[in-house]
Amino acid sequence: MIQFLVDKIHDARFMAMLLAAIAVSATAYTLIMPLFAGEGLQKRMKAVANERERIRQRERDRINKTDKVSLRQTPKQLVSKVVEDFNLGKWLAQEAAREKLTMAGYRGQAPYITFLFFRLVTPIVLFLASILYVFVISHMEYSLPIKVGMCIATAYLGLQAPMLFLKNAISKRQLSIRRAFPDALDLLLICIEAGMSIEVAFRKVSTEIVGQSIALSEEFTLTTAELSYLQDRKVAYENLAKRTGLDGVKSVCLALQQSERYGTPLGQSLRVMAQENRDMRMNEAEKKAAALPPKLTVPMILFFLPVLFVVILGPTFIKVAAMQ
Repeated sequence: MIQFLVDKIHDARFMAMLLAAIAVSATAYTLIMPLFAGEGLQKRMKAVANERERIRQRERDRINKTDKVSLRQTPKQLVSKVVEDFNLGKWLAQEAAREKLTMAGYRGQAPYITFLFFRLVTPIVLFLASILYVFVISHMEYSLPIKVGMCIATAYLGLQAPMLFLKNAISKRQLSIRRAFPDALDLLLICIEAGMSIEVAFRKVSTEIVGQSIALSEEFTLTTAELSYLQDRKVAYENLAKRTGLDGVKSVCLALQQSERYGTPLGQSLRVMAQENRDMRMNEAEKKAAALPPKLTVPMILFFLPVLFVVILGPTFIKVAAMQ
């Protein structure tokens, strides 16, 4: 059985067929997933509503000086038991990881415990799999130190894999927020100039911007809840800046804090910052458009030019071969 798997892995035709099947499956998955986007939107908005209820309950309990009640979802029993038994909160805990989880949209204790669990399990699984492949399946003709180094490198990659997943999730979420933020600022400016309070304006914008960016709608909804139930409104703006990690959002939060503290007019500041964020979005699009020609050079050389030469010179070669 093992020899059969090794032969299949080293079979070029089989691997090409396997990769083609994976590519077709990925394409079908990409085309089908937008059809289920509505269901995901409902789940995420429900999670935001639960977070708002949690903030409300926490502030009520703090005022009444009672024990804190958490409405967050608890992690699975197996994951929680492993984290507690190995005391991963002490050995693998990172405050930066907790902040990154929040920036990626994973709130509460359950995602943090799950993150610690995978930081323990992923290196072990990859290390054992690399040992099985290097020493049992492949029979690589390398020295023992090189094989051990390959296994250790695989284990290190498994240790960093959860952080890489978080960075990828954060970049996608920040991209969604960055693209929708100038339009959200325009809506926020219209609401404020219409005479709405900042809480009502945030709530209105969160409902209007949800079709463009679910992540930004979540953040505005949480900010609305914090503005309603936190004693210090400055903390709500600081939390919004921390959860997004974007310079444009931090500037707006700073302007809102100054307006709350000194009573400065907010309309002109929001108008200027909306224009700045719009210019930043346009510059990013222009930068990507300018980087497109160099990126297309290699695909054109590898895929377009050979086909073009075959189409142009193919009939000539056929005629020459027929004449001979």
